[in-house]
Amino acid sequence: MPLPSFGDAEGYVVCIAEDVTEYHAQQAQLQRTMEELAKSNTELEQFAYVASHDLQEPLRMVASYVQLLARRYRGQLDSDADEFIEFAVDGATRMQGLINDLLAYSRVGTQGEEFGPVSLERPLSTALQNVQVALAENGAEVTHDPLPLILGDEGQLVQLLQNLIVNALKFRREEAPRLHVSAHEEDGAWVVCMSDNGIGIESQYLARIFIIFQRLYSRQEYAGTGIGLAICKRIVERHGGRIWVESTPGEGSTFCFSLPRYTED
Repeated sequence: MPLPSFGDAEGYVVCIAEDVTEYHAQQAQLQRTMEELAKSNTELEQFAYVASHDLQEPLRMVASYVQLLARRYRGQLDSDADEFIEFAVDGATRMQGLINDLLAYSRVGTQGEEFGPVSLERPLSTALQNVQVALAENGAEVTHDPLPLILGDEGQLVQLLQNLIVNALKFRREEAPRLHVSAHEEDGAWVVCMSDNGIGIESQYLARIFIIFQRLYSRQEYAGTGIGLAICKRIVERHGGRIWVESTPGEGSTFCFSLPRYTED
């Protein structure tokens, strides 16, 4: 059959070709990345098992006997011996804290609860109750706007908010800490922000603080293992969101994170 003609024009066929080589390469890379992530998570779970069973018991024994030495012999030996015992007690205590924090970090993705509707005011209230002694000791005041109903794991949201509160109390200025929690909708999600009047963070460190084991200050200046904010990041990412911070050194910081809205559909 002859091709149709349009007026005096000859009939013609239009062919469109698209090179999908790059698309398939990107898909293959994405698949490899997902496989590597799954392997990494499996290794993290295995480490958590080892840490919770094989490391905890000998460490408890070391810590117990070193603390016994400290109670029984402090002041009976020379000053060097007292100092050595103090170093050993401090090291064992910090190692226990590090293992416990690593376990908490690894369990974010392995022992979380199913997501459900959560009024964010409830986990905030629980977090405040958990740290009420520290709030009172620091003369801290925490206020908040009406908070939304979101889709999430309530236990992990308590941990997220509690870690941010403790972080604000740790990096406070001499004046009493003032914290405020607010929320607004953005791009179909809820963005929750916690503002404080603490020491603030230099701009070059804003991304670094969420990396595990990253510390901006020495242990002598501020105690801790450097895992608290990494746990916050892991919790937020499990909820499909992201976390970031805006800060002015000497004036305070605002930590923000996004959470999925709850819809009945």
